Amino acid sequence: MADRKKKKEPQRKPFNVDMAEERIQRLFELAEKAYLQKPDLADRYVDIARRISMRHRVGIPGDLKKKVCKKCGSYLVPGENCRVRLDGSRILITCLKCGAVKRYPYK
Repeated sequence: MADRKKKKEPQRKPFNVDMAEERIQRLFELAEKAYLQKPDLADRYVDIARRISMRHRVGIPGDLKKKVCKKCGSYLVPGENCRVRLDGSRILITCLKCGAVKRYPYK
């Protein structure tokens, strides 16, 4: 008779992963507040959040990921340093700092 495999219990996230997610969220909040006075500081907050996510292997949530330029790493604020356009079935977000274009589908 073959041994039956036991069902694995879902793994709990380590404590530092929860802490990393909280810090990433907080850094994006700080970037949003700091952007009007010091845009460079907002970019630095985003850079720190990205480094935390890589170090702890935690993904940045999708709604926050859309606020970062993938090419230059700057914090994107529509109307200030990025242009948002609707093109057929896509949203085009153009970074005015480096010229990179992000495309997202929509219905």
